[in-house]
Amino acid sequence: MKTANPNFSSLSAWLDASLGFVYPNICQICFVERATAHEGYVCVRCWSRTDGVRFIKPPFCRVCGLPFEGEMTTAFECSNCREMELHFESARSAVVARGLVLEVIHRYKYQRERWFEPFLADLLVRAAAPVLQMEKWDLIVPVPLHPLKKREREFNQAERMAHHLSVATNIPVQAKLLKRVEPTRTQTHLTRSERAANVKNAFAFRLVGKLNGERVIVLDDVLTTGATTSSCAKVLRENGSGPVCVWTVARGL
Repeated sequence: MKTANPNFSSLSAWLDASLGFVYPNICQICFVERATAHEGYVCVRCWSRTDGVRFIKPPFCRVCGLPFEGEMTTAFECSNCREMELHFESARSAVVARGLVLEVIHRYKYQRERWFEPFLADLLVRAAAPVLQMEKWDLIVPVPLHPLKKREREFNQAERMAHHLSVATNIPVQAKLLKRVEPTRTQTHLTRSERAANVKNAFAFRLVGKLNGERVIVLDDVLTTGATTSSCAKVLRENGSGPVCVWTVARGL
């Protein structure tokens, strides 16, 4: 299978250059320090503030990647993973979804402030690319939006992040394997059980045929309980995929 957009890298470079002409090189968080389009208009000072970027490092849950404080020398599962039926092998996220990162994600998704895209993509690529390049994965599948939601938002943030990761890893994107068939409520304020019920039958396989054991990365922007990505993984496994892992930009705590 081919990537969904082989010219994505050159297009992104062109967009970065265009943004540099339209917007001043000022951080769009503090509006004081210098920051360029290539940096996603987030300055070094905002990066390093107390609620700034926090990359996720071990120890973390071996299934969902939930980070824990303290010293742990053996693999463990968090209570969420022990109590849920998850259909992916593992999930990992680049950074903690808090403060600066959460503000940027919300402004990017809901206010269409797409100049933040290079910042978010850089976080994902920094964490995910070195890991994925040591493993064997065949496809990146972004979590799809329902057509109504995509028309409203004008873009799918998971698909945009997937293309950035594809450029960095040479793993092709296949954005047409899954479709969202239910216009689900936002997961933000739902409990764990409500999240699972909300997305239980939300996704379907789009192709007529089946996969042939391909190892698939499901890609999304934020993971909290894993209900959405697990629902995607379930459909992929039922339709012939091999193991499924999940990567997201950020991890809700």
